[in-house]
Amino acid sequence: MLSLRFSLVVLAFGLSASARAQVQTWGWDDGTVPYVQTPMEIVERMLRMAEVTKGDHVIDLGSGDGRIIIEAAKRGATGVGVDLDADLVKLATDNARKAGVAGKAEFRKMDLFDVDLSPATVVAFYLLPDFNEKLMPSLLKLKPGTRIVSHDGGIGDWPSDEKLEMRAPEKPVGVGGVSRVELWIVPARAEGEWTASLPGHGERWRFRIRQKYQVLDIDSFAQGRDLLVRNSRLRGEEIKMVITGLVNGRAWHHYFVGRLEGDRIAGEVSISDGNQRKVLPWTATRTK
Repeated sequence: MLSLRFSLVVLAFGLSASARAQVQTWGWDDGTVPYVQTPMEIVERMLRMAEVTKGDHVIDLGSGDGRIIIEAAKRGATGVGVDLDADLVKLATDNARKAGVAGKAEFRKMDLFDVDLSPATVVAFYLLPDFNEKLMPSLLKLKPGTRIVSHDGGIGDWPSDEKLEMRAPEKPVGVGGVSRVELWIVPARAEGEWTASLPGHGERWRFRIRQKYQVLDIDSFAQGRDLLVRNSRLRGEEIKMVITGLVNGRAWHHYFVGRLEGDRIAGEVSISDGNQRKVLPWTATRTK
């Protein structure tokens, strides 16, 4: 997104009376709200962090002059930008035509809260934190693995998967021209109790997973023993766990990598006791 210049217009047209009372706004003394562009080097960094490539569909909430969608289209993606300012929508459409990507880039005049985000593989924005937080329920409902990239704004208490601060001297607002770019990856639903199978290395494993966003708290059990979960990560549909403990009377280090699909996980586990290492397939089924 290229603009923070939503506040007064959205307050007037885009939100309910209760939401209007809560939104944080800022502007000039004459009551107008400034239009602030995202510097091109920040646009580049946002697209790189979100790994935008051919086959992606990018939605930019507050598209301004269209530069995020246009640059994504140059990488082979398709995209839709939305903005409440009809003049900016026209400008972005003209800019896409001049850049030779009119067939891949579309711009619409509409309220960002009315946008159907479900087709997106990447969502981008440069909004006030209050707007980001109000978008969070819709963002968390997107398909696991969808990437969300923001310039200078978190999403409530949802921790980002990646964060970068960089200087952008041409940035007209903020302190010292420092920009923060953050990436979130919509997590799959991993919470619950799972029964796992590792052929030839313990017949029955159990995992108890508690989840808040992409942060996991995991208990692991095998052959009646509690095993130490040293680390874990959930990135979209990919889950990783590092577990150590005694199995069949020997101390083993297990590195699980799997993909969540509904109530099933399938992947590989690398097992080592310090002297030997082997890789086995593993599967798990959610029982609760």
